[in-house]
Amino acid sequence: MWERLKEIYAYREMLKNLVSKELRARYKGSILGFFWTFFNPLLMLIVYSFVFSFIMRSAIEKYTMFLFVALLPWNYLSGSIIQGAASLVANASLIKKVYFPRELLPLSVVLSNLVNYLLSLLILIPALLLFKIRLTWALLAFPLVLLVETILVASLTLLVSVGNVYFRDLEHITGVFMTVWFFLTPVVYSTEMAPPNAKKFFALNPAAHIVEAYRDIFYKGIWPDWNALLYVGLSCLILFCISLLAFQRWQQAVAEEI
Repeated sequence: MWERLKEIYAYREMLKNLVSKELRARYKGSILGFFWTFFNPLLMLIVYSFVFSFIMRSAIEKYTMFLFVALLPWNYLSGSIIQGAASLVANASLIKKVYFPRELLPLSVVLSNLVNYLLSLLILIPALLLFKIRLTWALLAFPLVLLVETILVASLTLLVSVGNVYFRDLEHITGVFMTVWFFLTPVVYSTEMAPPNAKKFFALNPAAHIVEAYRDIFYKGIWPDWNALLYVGLSCLILFCISLLAFQRWQQAVAEEI
């Protein structure tokens, strides 16, 4: 596995180019181009502010920001996995022409979505201040939470991308699965609102711990639950090792299958 990681690192320049290509292709042909990276979260914030201020009033204080701080990292997770599922099939001609570590293709999707998420913070931070939510030293935990989420996202994206080569329905099933997972994760509601019997399932949902950690550091201004973060982080590391080994095994016949 270490040899594979070293090989991926050796192709880091190609990975940078693939990420750049992903970012350019996303808004290719649009008038505003790359500025949509900022406009998308800004428009999302405006819509949620209107809906939850004038139409669907929530009992949760400053619900717009309660939702926004959880929705942005969820979009990073969901967008990476759904787009990554087709990353190998969509680049069939490139795979058949030249050799390179196939992991670069799904990882480039993850990294391009990571860049988009980081840029959306330029909208999130001013919005938190606008809603008079105090920013605290707990923000220092952000890189660690982001690292844990990125390991989870990379693991799942690697698995679905190589699995989709052999079972093309997986791309469509992944979209349905992400919708179900969204409602099983406390993004639009808080864990306190869930029935007591359902709360034990949150402990098994890594996205629930990650979303709660983001909410702690951005919305509540408190440090995240370190025990929960350690549990999720170690679980994600194990999952990443499994994903990498599974990808390495299954990618050997990818060129013939696509």
